[in-house]
Amino acid sequence: MVRPVVPLILCGGAGTRLWPASRGSAPKQFINLLGERSSFQETILRVSGSKLFAEPVVITNSDYRHLINDQLEAIGAKAAILLEPMRRDSGPAIAAGAAYICARDADAAVLVLASDHVIQNVAAFHEAVRTAARSAQGGEIVTFGVMPDRAATAYGYIRRGAELSSGGVYKVEAFVEKPDEEKAHRYIAEGYLWNSGNFLFRADVLLAEYERLDAATAKAARRSVAEATLDLNWTVLEPGAFGACTPLSIDFAVMERAERVGVIPVSMGWSDVGSWSAVWELSKKDEKRNAAIGEAVFVDAADNFVMGEHLVCLVGVQQLAVIQTGDATLVFDRRNDEAARALVKQLAASGRKEVDEHLRVFRPWGSYESLDMGPRFQVKRIVVKPGGRLSLQKHFHRAEHWIVVSGTALVTVGDQQKMLRENESTYIPQGEVHRLENPGKIPLELIEVQSGSYLREDDIVRLDDVYNRT
Repeated sequence: MVRPVVPLILCGGAGTRLWPASRGSAPKQFINLLGERSSFQETILRVSGSKLFAEPVVITNSDYRHLINDQLEAIGAKAAILLEPMRRDSGPAIAAGAAYICARDADAAVLVLASDHVIQNVAAFHEAVRTAARSAQGGEIVTFGVMPDRAATAYGYIRRGAELSSGGVYKVEAFVEKPDEEKAHRYIAEGYLWNSGNFLFRADVLLAEYERLDAATAKAARRSVAEATLDLNWTVLEPGAFGACTPLSIDFAVMERAERVGVIPVSMGWSDVGSWSAVWELSKKDEKRNAAIGEAVFVDAADNFVMGEHLVCLVGVQQLAVIQTGDATLVFDRRNDEAARALVKQLAASGRKEVDEHLRVFRPWGSYESLDMGPRFQVKRIVVKPGGRLSLQKHFHRAEHWIVVSGTALVTVGDQQKMLRENESTYIPQGEVHRLENPGKIPLELIEVQSGSYLREDDIVRLDDVYNRT
């Protein structure tokens, strides 16, 4: 019987390939693109409720810690959460995760999964994990090679060799970078596999290979775990040690140079959802192959994709992608995802805040969303979770009015406390110490009207905060 495998879920990516829906502050793994749950939640559920898996370990950066807590709570799941003090690519992240797991169980098998991939055939995935785990117990580092259904140029490929003694797993002869179309067709004809970027190995084996290939990074990753600190329910890797790791992907750091690497061919409905075209492919379509997330009307239109927060109408067009959010709209030829990515790079280079920031901003206590802004005023919609508590704070440059829309608010202004209910309001003068709490059992929703000479978020002086923010 195979011992339970420990999932190590990589959740630190801040990709903008699906901009403007995916942004640095809330990237695609946390967005409900293809159903009622995010890909991070689906990844967690895929390794839950089975004796095949132990409790997962999630490695992410501090920016996403509250989002992860909220998304785990929403599906009733638990996980150990490691926080990276800074980004060092997938190699050091996996090394630190393996060191953390190895410290708890030296013989543990680790399944590395990206949090933003889609796997439609969960039964096939579980069977592949069982096969890979048996091979990993013998010392192999096993990668999952997806059996291709087309000559894709967006994926790296794997050339497999002879079958290993464990059965169902083949020797990796070479990892191949993303090809052009001509090479992709040749790779398909020669039986190459797509490199899914998911792996299974014994924790001690991976760490030993990392140490052989980059002893300094392996040592630093181990030390970042050994000297980690606790912050509420998060384990924070020691910044100095983790910062000493060489930033490198796991492919370049280990996989392409390791001595015993195997690949298991899988057919499990896998996609890395790396473009809007990929989202279109995975979405339900009408008779003219139009797909929509949100409300859309298509007239004399075909092969289009729409994702919108408001009604979008397309007339007489083909193969367009229209992505609409509250503060940005992207329209492009659906066949040319690279041009869309180039646009995002151009926006980032010009300093556009829309690349990283959403109108809705998540906080440990809930969220806020800017509804309107002008000279000397801003209107926000604030939602506070049951039990949520904003910091005790003050502002030097603005006053605030709070109007409760639903729920119950416990408000501190100066040395006074009062309870506000639906349709009641209060005023916080400029410079006054104040706090907002939700003592109720349902979300608190209110409208905040700010007025003053400076309305940015850095005009907050926190005097006390239950979430340990500065």
